[in-house]
Amino acid sequence: MLKKISLCLALTASVSVPVMSQQTAIYTNDFADYNRAMVLFENNQYKAAQTLFQKVEQEVSSLELKADCAYYVAICAVRLNQSNADALMEDFVNEHPTSTKRNSAYINVANYYFNNGDYNRARQWYEKVDTAGLSRAEQQEFNFNNGYAYFKAGRKKEAKTYFNRVRDSKEYGSQAKYYLGFIAYEGDDYQEANDMFEEVKGDGRLDKSLSYFQSDMNFKLGKFEKAIELGKAQLDRSNRQEKSELNKIIGESYFNLEQYDQAIPYLKEYQGKRGKWNNTDYYQLGYAYYKQGEYQNAINEFNKIIDGQNHVAQNAYYHLAESYVELNQKQQALNAFKNASEMNFDEKIQEDAALNYAKLSYEIGNNYKSIPEVLTAFLEKYPNNSATTEIEKLLIDSYITSKNYQKALSILEGSNKYNDKLVYQKVAYYRGTELYNEGNYSAALVHFNKSLKERNDAAFTAKATYWKAESDYNLENYQSALIGYKEFMGMTAAKPTEEFKAIDYNIGYVYFKKKEYANAISHFNAYAEKNNIPLTQKNDAYLRLGDSHFVTSNYWPAMEAYNKSIALKGIDSDYAYFQKAISYGFVNKNQDKIRDLESFVSKYPKSIYKDDALYELGNTYVAEENSAAALKAYDRLQSETPSSSFVSKSLLKQGLIFYNGNESDKALTKFKKVVADYPNTNEAVQAVKTARGIYVDLGRTDEYASWVQNLDFVEVADSDIDNATYEAAEQQFIQNNTNPAIKGFDKYLQEFPNGLHATSANFYLAQLQFKTDKKAEAAPHYNYVIQQPRSEFTEQALARLSQIYLEQKNYQKAIPVLKRLETEADFPQNITFAQSNLMKSYYQQEDYAQTIVYAERVLQNGKIENQVKSDAQVFIARSAIKTGDETRAKSAYQEVQKIAKGELAAEAQYYEAYFLRKDSKFKESNAAVQVLAKDFSGYKMYGAKGLVIMAKNFYDLEDAYQATYILENVINNFEAFPEVVEEAKAELIRIKTEEAKTNSSVETETEQN
Repeated sequence: MLKKISLCLALTASVSVPVMSQQTAIYTNDFADYNRAMVLFENNQYKAAQTLFQKVEQEVSSLELKADCAYYVAICAVRLNQSNADALMEDFVNEHPTSTKRNSAYINVANYYFNNGDYNRARQWYEKVDTAGLSRAEQQEFNFNNGYAYFKAGRKKEAKTYFNRVRDSKEYGSQAKYYLGFIAYEGDDYQEANDMFEEVKGDGRLDKSLSYFQSDMNFKLGKFEKAIELGKAQLDRSNRQEKSELNKIIGESYFNLEQYDQAIPYLKEYQGKRGKWNNTDYYQLGYAYYKQGEYQNAINEFNKIIDGQNHVAQNAYYHLAESYVELNQKQQALNAFKNASEMNFDEKIQEDAALNYAKLSYEIGNNYKSIPEVLTAFLEKYPNNSATTEIEKLLIDSYITSKNYQKALSILEGSNKYNDKLVYQKVAYYRGTELYNEGNYSAALVHFNKSLKERNDAAFTAKATYWKAESDYNLENYQSALIGYKEFMGMTAAKPTEEFKAIDYNIGYVYFKKKEYANAISHFNAYAEKNNIPLTQKNDAYLRLGDSHFVTSNYWPAMEAYNKSIALKGIDSDYAYFQKAISYGFVNKNQDKIRDLESFVSKYPKSIYKDDALYELGNTYVAEENSAAALKAYDRLQSETPSSSFVSKSLLKQGLIFYNGNESDKALTKFKKVVADYPNTNEAVQAVKTARGIYVDLGRTDEYASWVQNLDFVEVADSDIDNATYEAAEQQFIQNNTNPAIKGFDKYLQEFPNGLHATSANFYLAQLQFKTDKKAEAAPHYNYVIQQPRSEFTEQALARLSQIYLEQKNYQKAIPVLKRLETEADFPQNITFAQSNLMKSYYQQEDYAQTIVYAERVLQNGKIENQVKSDAQVFIARSAIKTGDETRAKSAYQEVQKIAKGELAAEAQYYEAYFLRKDSKFKESNAAVQVLAKDFSGYKMYGAKGLVIMAKNFYDLEDAYQATYILENVINNFEAFPEVVEEAKAELIRIKTEEAKTNSSVETETEQN
């Protein structure tokens, strides 16, 4: 109207009023620009329109037109998304408060932002609108848009208010009811939601989403058939995400209807939330497979449930265990039953899982606790379980089958409930044998005595009697050992045992140690003449039979026994040959003795008895007055066995031969060599005395005086006091008066530190101090002895001193002493002792090459026991592991397995599992770990290390549940082995990080922190 009126005025007044005509022209021009700007605005050319509106606003004087231009400038800024749009609109409202476009500005800006999806900014402008000034249609649009803006902002309460205002609107009613239904749906008010959705059914714009929501609502309302019907109808019309959710709804509906075969295909199609499943998702598919008897598929789903701590997880682990049982995977079932038994969400499942865990532990072993502990824990927690009697019987058997005898005994001795005396007898016996095999004979004796207090089983009574006697023998309680052996020999139950076959051999040895040789002869002879006995023991029996005859001067029977040993070609044939040769001398058959000694030196050039043979050969030639041959024999002794204790004696003998042959200078040369090389020995003292006679005979006493003046051990004036002081101490020693003897020898060494008897005094004092456990005080005295020339005390001093250093773990000092013992020892057992401990010492020093050298030397000794062989193979294996030579380590551990017992056997078993894993034989490796659990449960460190290997194997076998559960148990139950726990933690983090990529229920360490 305003436009038309203005135009008429312009046409009628243009001629008669000049001033008016000028103003009208300007106004007409501005209005034309305004109209052009409006045309541009209506054609969406907002930038050009805005520029023209700004020009008109600046030039026009009409306040109304200025307000209109300001309005459109701001509207253009809104539509151009200019950063100052809000400010321009605010300026318009503030500067033109009476403009009729004020309310229109609010609604237009709000609607613009709404239509462009900026609902937050739209809502801010809707709040400014005066709804009273809106038409009905505008009010309906306002209410719907504002409701939708609140809905998108998540403010459902405000949205619901606005949607309710237009629920009956023809234009907006259907959409409003849809959103009201959706709000009710998300608020779990499914009835309200269903009512709303039913009202808008048939609206093509909304039907697509309605079917999804109604399917889900029916599922949540427990109307599973309807959920399936609606879900299936919607599947082909859905996008990827909706299709995934519908598959889940349909699958779960079939699941809840127990139609598991129908559920499986739909459950499998579910894509998860953000591409991840959770534990419940895995449980449902796993359980569906389980109910269909598809146990491997069930396992594949159940074992992805990690960190489960709810009712679903407990059910899953229980059914996982049952699935493992169905496939005979008992170790895996054990872990799953254990896990379910540790959860209390369903007490019935918990109890049944605990029962199955206990039974499986008995059957296959348990890496976490001893089997008796597991069974006892079940009985204590569920005393009224129907299987109590069965478990009690398993408990009794488990004491033996688990081989964890120490723990079994502590349970038996610590509770009045289990008072089965037969079981106690057996367990005490087995624990005794275990300790015996470890070399702990005193503790073994205690347990054999415990077993013998309950004589309920005759066979075990007999065995305990025998091994008690063996323990006594090793502790040098020979009389007690003899009583035990004889008691065993008289038992009816003893006769079928392996131990009975060697009873004469053992009794013979006791008599031999007691020096009752007649009785020893009787029993050694009885044993040696038996058939089907080990050749090694048969040979040894002939040797001891020969020795017994020898020491009782029955030389012909001795030679007969030695001949039988020689005929067996045993490992000690050189000893038998030597003893036989010596025996000829005692029956006045020196020529035969000489013949056999010459033959011996030729036949056994590396024998440890070679120096004995050469010395005896020289002595025999002396007896036969063949001085030349004697001198040659002594020369051979000195050149071929220079470290022998007989060298000093042979030099003295040669000096005497020359002396008796009136070759004084040659005699003096030999005597002086004895004194120079072997001072402080009896031979040196004898050499000085004999040389004195020669010098007197030759009238060269000044020369003698000059010589002896420089000899510290020759104190002529004090010799009587020296001897008297020493003999006083020695007498106390002979009479076993320990403390007086110690004082006596100490006094002697203080008064005569370089006396005639300094070597023997130091040795005997050290022996007494060692005996009274003053080993640190004994060490310097043993050290003095080994620093002196070779004597009868040297070998034993080397052995004792090395033992002291080994007990102190002072391997740096032990090694040189052991090396001397190895080369200087006459007794084979000392050589073995030296080599085996050099092997261990070098290992402790991390010198793995020398460790292997000495381990191989030990293995070359055919006489060593299996325990020593095991030690040697183990040190080869350990050194090979340390140096990265796993091929050699593997071979060595395989040898250990053949003969080892106790902890070494456990170590070898662990490495069997280790190397099988290295070869990617994961199942076989797990089987080896299970043997470790069943047969070596007492050795916890290897059990823990084995579990870590098992966990890694399971993860490589795609069983994440087993892997994580085992690792968590290692972390929680084996704090005593921190290195193993740290390895388990690192592996657990690695596995969980990997599993969290597909399972939203798994928390990584970062998330936990």
